Amino acid sequence: MQTIHPAAPAAIAALAPLLGDRLTTARAAREQHGANEAHHPAAPPDAVAFPETTQEVAEILRAAHTHGCPVTAIGAASSLEGHHLAIEGGIGLSLARMDRILAVHAEDMDAVVQPGVTRRRLNEELRATGLMFPVDPGADASLGGMAATRASGTTAVRYGTMRDNVLALEVVLADGRIIRTGSRARKSSAGLDLTRLMIGSEGTLGIITEMTLKLHGQPEAVSAATCRFGSVADAVDCVIATIQSGLAVARIELLDEMMLRGFNAYQNSDLPEAPHLFVEFHGSPAGVGEQAQAFGDLAGEFGAMGVRWTDRAEECRELWHMRHQAHYATGALDPGKRTLATDVCVPISRLAEAVTHAQALARELSLTSTIVGHVGDGNFHCGLRVDPGDAEEMARLHRFTDALAENALRLGGTVTGEHGIGFGKIGYMAAEHGEAVAVMRTLKSALDPKGILNPGKMLPPGDEG
Repeated sequence: MQTIHPAAPAAIAALAPLLGDRLTTARAAREQHGANEAHHPAAPPDAVAFPETTQEVAEILRAAHTHGCPVTAIGAASSLEGHHLAIEGGIGLSLARMDRILAVHAEDMDAVVQPGVTRRRLNEELRATGLMFPVDPGADASLGGMAATRASGTTAVRYGTMRDNVLALEVVLADGRIIRTGSRARKSSAGLDLTRLMIGSEGTLGIITEMTLKLHGQPEAVSAATCRFGSVADAVDCVIATIQSGLAVARIELLDEMMLRGFNAYQNSDLPEAPHLFVEFHGSPAGVGEQAQAFGDLAGEFGAMGVRWTDRAEECRELWHMRHQAHYATGALDPGKRTLATDVCVPISRLAEAVTHAQALARELSLTSTIVGHVGDGNFHCGLRVDPGDAEEMARLHRFTDALAENALRLGGTVTGEHGIGFGKIGYMAAEHGEAVAVMRTLKSALDPKGILNPGKMLPPGDEG
């Protein structure tokens, strides 16, 4: 086999006795684990390992550390910035077989899981307990991948992101050491917060092998609505007023007219092609009713039209299923091209300015773009259809993403509120973090001195580490 990384053959030979047929260099497996749903080129690893225990992960990392072989963790591969792509070759570490729910402590409202458990499966297991895990990025992502990328999603405006819902971790470091961070207690003042350090580190500091997650009660009642507006600015101004008024909204999503066109093309829906808000409230029947009434009155002040409410569980699920198909619905526009999905997050008071800037920029550059966003916390996504083989179109695309990121920073925001850096946004790290990037490199060097964990991701190259 022709390998990509020179240290791969020795590491593979060392691991073969440990893993047997759970270590493969078969082309089909490598290509499967080197693919992605975004526009990035495929990047297959030299081999794919399928550990089943923390100890096996530790042995894999010891061997990789000894030989200087890269290791890239792979979950459900639903990320959009190339986090799981083995761009320097080496071992692709699939965590799919570490998929056990180890404990559910209903009385303490927490659960202990392995990283390969998906969020949907966990919630299926929790259904009878009256509890749920609320973080919902749309894709049926693995919980380990969600922690590693600090995922959020449609419910973050009420329940927070992964940062807010992970109590403790078990992590294997680059040299095979196993550490535990945090505990099942809801707070602690003991030592550095290594749990938060690992959450969002994108597999560059350690491999997460176990998580203790905070659970929440399933809402007694749910009410959801759709409404349309004359302009994106009106819809966003409605969102700002909703948040500032203190309404306890569980989800509030913006979809622009191009996104509605994509839904109609992909799912044969018949929604008017105008800016929409999708909203949802959780709580008691009386509380949800009061919140829905208050939102309806407020939305009317911003010209909301065609307000449709439902408290039927099946209709609510259908609504959010449609919302979660946004990436594929964008793909129904300009068939034959690929989708670059990018996101930024700004202070909510600057949200209307950021969204309308993105729309105007796409028109100026003649790019097909949809906008959808978890706008209750200032986060929105642009889905752009491009032909990677068209150099001129790709140049216009990069002008768009650069201007979008620069504008977000100018408005006091971040170049990504949800997707993460991977290698797709690595070029913006210095502009956002300045001298703090050198501090991040120092931490990386201390925990991974040989640089074997997910190399080429998150941190731009520099003199440190």
